[in-house]
This record gives sequence, C-alpha cells and structure tokens, in this order.
Amino acid sequence: MTKISTPELAWNATRGMPDVQAASDRRNIAIDKVGVKNVRYPITLRQPDGGWQHTIALINLYVSLPHHKKGTHMSRFLEILNRHHRSITPAQIVPILHEVKTRLLANDAHIEIVFPYFIEKTAPVTAARGLMDYVCSFEGTSDGQDDFILGVKAPATSLCPCSKEISRYGAHNQRCEISARVRFTGELWIEDLVRLMESAASAPVYAVLKRPDEKFVTEQAFDNPKFVEDVIRDLAMAMESEDRITWYSVQSENFESIHNHNAYAQIERRKAPCTVCPA
Repeated sequence: MTKISTPELAWNATRGMPDVQAASDRRNIAIDKVGVKNVRYPITLRQPDGGWQHTIALINLYVSLPHHKKGTHMSRFLEILNRHHRSITPAQIVPILHEVKTRLLANDAHIEIVFPYFIEKTAPVTAARGLMDYVCSFEGTSDGQDDFILGVKAPATSLCPCSKEISRYGAHNQRCEISARVRFTGELWIEDLVRLMESAASAPVYAVLKRPDEKFVTEQAFDNPKFVEDVIRDLAMAMESEDRITWYSVQSENFESIHNHNAYAQIERRKAPCTVCPA
C-alpha cells in the first residue's frame, strides 16, 4: 500500500490510517453548520402517565466548523445518537449537544428532531377511543448559551363567522392546521401544548366519531365561529396564561373550503417576566 505523505493529512497512529477530516484547510472559510441530515431513527419518548412511546424520527445534527479544519467526523454523530435514542426527553437535548461539541471539538452544536406522536382521544358523546397523530419537534442549540424549543402541529376545525352571519342557513367550515413552537421552564408535556392549541379552534378533530359525536362536533363549531385571526389571538392568550411558557411562535393555516386559497395568521412573542411570581 502506498503511504500518503501529503503534509495536510493528520495521521491516526492507532489505526495506521490518515485522518483526512482533521487535515488543515487553506481556504480560510468557516462553515456555520455541517453534519448529518434526515437520519431516520427510532426513539422512545416519556409520557405523562409514566409510560413510554416508541416512534420514528427524522434527525438533523450539526456542528460549526472552524476555517482551518477540512472536515468533521460524521460517524461520531451517529455514535452519540446510539447512546441516547432509547429514552429521549427535552431534558436530554442539551447534554446531547454538549457531548457533540466535546466529541467533535466544536464551538456550537444544533439538533432538529421531527417525529409523529400519538395521543388517545375519546369522542365527546360516545367516548369512542382512537389515536390522533401529531407532528412534533425538538430543536436544540448550544453556542455559548443553551436553547431548546418544543414544536407541535395539530389539526382542528374552524367555522367562518362571516358565512354564518350572512347566510340564511349553514356556514362554511374548514380544517385548519395550528402550529406552536415554545420555550418553557419546568416540565411541559406535548399533551399540555395540544390542549392549549385545540382549545383555540372552533372545534377539535378526532380519530373516531360516531353519529352522536358528529352532531355534537358540528354544532360545537357552529356555536363557536372563528376567523383565522380569532384562532391565533385566542391561542396567544392561552400561551400568555400558561406560566411555564416563556416564548412562543404560533400560526394557523386554514384550508378554505369555498376559496382557492388558504387563510393564514402568525404571532411571535417573548413573554414579559412575571412581577408577582417567586424568583
């Protein structure tokens, strides 16, 4: 085998192989994010009832790369995931990022985890049970300061107040997709966030509805008409009333049933510190 003698290559004495990633780079350009993307990976999530839920996530994991280094060690990202995937919680995200920075000798690290999460819901009249799936996300950054954001997308129903007001009978309604991303203190469950989000709509949606349930939900929406502006303002009020949430970005996209476009609204706020809460 021909020995590689290029002076830029670092030599791994343990394995007797050149470490190309650790070589120097002469272009003098730092990279903001480099790593692995769209890693499909099984994870296990803790639930509020003490149980665990197994699901499949898509994971992106990055570090910054200084100007003088040629590359990063991609395999180390997966090695770190292998040690943590069996019990993922928000509290684990920052330690994972710290481990990534240490193993890859990086100044900052970023993680994005997107996964389906299932919650059992009971129909409002018959109590028929079914599993609702929600698209959830964990986002973490460690760059001198540590940051974590929980994200959830929840389907719901909205009914148009204008249509109800001007029509002799009926009113058009539509499915809406409500999204929330929050920073929080203490412990906030996905279930907690879903309840806040669904309460802002004209009516929630369910996995299983029998005829008495369908009647109930239809009339619930009719008695609670909301524009997309109403949905997002009511959700913002719910976020403000939840003491654990310190920052939120919420949006609703209503998939119109009688227009060839969607209605959309978004609010982002950093909550003011509570002057009466204990330090």
